[in-house]
Amino acid sequence: MFEWWYFHKHGTSFIEQVSVSHLRPLMGGTESSISEPGSPSSNRESETSRQNLSECKVWRNPLNLFRGAEYRRYTWVTGKEPLTYYDMNLSAQDHQTFFTCDTDFLRPSDTVMQKAWRERNPPARIKAAYQALELNNDCATAYVLLAEEEATTIVDAERLFKQALKAGETIYRRSQQCQHQSPQHEAQLRRDTNVLVYIKRRLAMCARKLGRIREAVKIMRDLMKEFPPLTMLNIHENLLESLLELQAYADVQAVLAKYDDISLPKSAAICYTAALLKTRTVSDKFCPETASRRGLSMAEINAVEAIHRAVEFNPHVPKYLLEMKSLILPPEHILKRGDSEAIAYAFFHLQHWKRIEGALNLLQCTWEGTFRMIPYPLEKGHLFYPYPSCTETADRELLPTFHHVSVYPKKELPFFIHFTAGLCSSTAMIALLTHQFPEIMGVFAKADRERQSTSRRRAERETHTHRI
Repeated sequence: MFEWWYFHKHGTSFIEQVSVSHLRPLMGGTESSISEPGSPSSNRESETSRQNLSECKVWRNPLNLFRGAEYRRYTWVTGKEPLTYYDMNLSAQDHQTFFTCDTDFLRPSDTVMQKAWRERNPPARIKAAYQALELNNDCATAYVLLAEEEATTIVDAERLFKQALKAGETIYRRSQQCQHQSPQHEAQLRRDTNVLVYIKRRLAMCARKLGRIREAVKIMRDLMKEFPPLTMLNIHENLLESLLELQAYADVQAVLAKYDDISLPKSAAICYTAALLKTRTVSDKFCPETASRRGLSMAEINAVEAIHRAVEFNPHVPKYLLEMKSLILPPEHILKRGDSEAIAYAFFHLQHWKRIEGALNLLQCTWEGTFRMIPYPLEKGHLFYPYPSCTETADRELLPTFHHVSVYPKKELPFFIHFTAGLCSSTAMIALLTHQFPEIMGVFAKADRERQSTSRRRAERETHTHRI
């Protein structure tokens, strides 16, 4: 039972891990696996590790929720914590990167906020934000922290973000005028730019959540035009979701034409939105029985291929879209191609798939065909790189413990689990039979002892004869 529990929790056998980690070095088994630094095997291993590291990079969730107005309300209702310590620690690192710089000591309010972003205790962070506002009523980052963590509704968060926008624009214009004076002023401009973009983006998300979708779309488009270098923030994914809510499919296609490029990083939002648009053209008339008789049309083939492409990129998404697994609140960070990204995508896009008649039916009929195209996904991919083997470990760190992490490809039970199960079962059966039928088991035991003693005496006679 312990072996089975450990395998489901950590994805590996406890006995196997102990054998490899502790017993093998004691028996001298590691020497054969050590390769020379310049050898081909060493180069291959380093290349594989670099690829796994890039594949398992954790990204900021473009549509992450508000801590005070959404995550905390969930905790109030359910008593469960939707965010892990690892996820919140990554957010703290992001905040320090975005909202602090080397010149913070020049402004006392920024010095206080620099300490606030490092503080782990939420009440202490909120208290520090108020202290910063007492020192400087135009401290934009203090308003940002209060909007994220103290506001209990989206309306309150939007009000605080509007105050942050007013202060942030003033500071940004002042930094623009001084940017060429020294490298420190350039760093300060970069920080003030990050603050301004963050505020505008969160205001757009507030407008989207409050039903003012066209206003949200306008803010996002203006952001993408005004700050084109900040594509790593993935604002286009926010824009895609808002355009799908407006059912502006032509505009969605235009955004995909720009960002669904071979030279740009992919995401579940891009791949599955492209599949949704192609599915939309044929899903209302699609019938599996009719398609099996007459074959697929060209438009249906394109839709199926788009679904296969999306499933190969992230195979966890269909189970959430088809409601085969229950959804939870998405984390603040996601792992591309992992379960965390699938949750974040399905949480916001499930409604868009339901809105298109027959889309989920077509997905249900075709998504499992992807696995016949790539039977060994960890060794060879079809349209993308082989599926990374490190997603399960990272997703377990990002997702709460009450969620059952989706694992792909599904792992077979290790040999040691079968071995321990068989050993324990046979021991329990012998003990039970001995308790229920002691006389019969005694006869069997006596006969077994006699057989063993007879075979031992025969072996001794043969050894003695051989010596003679």
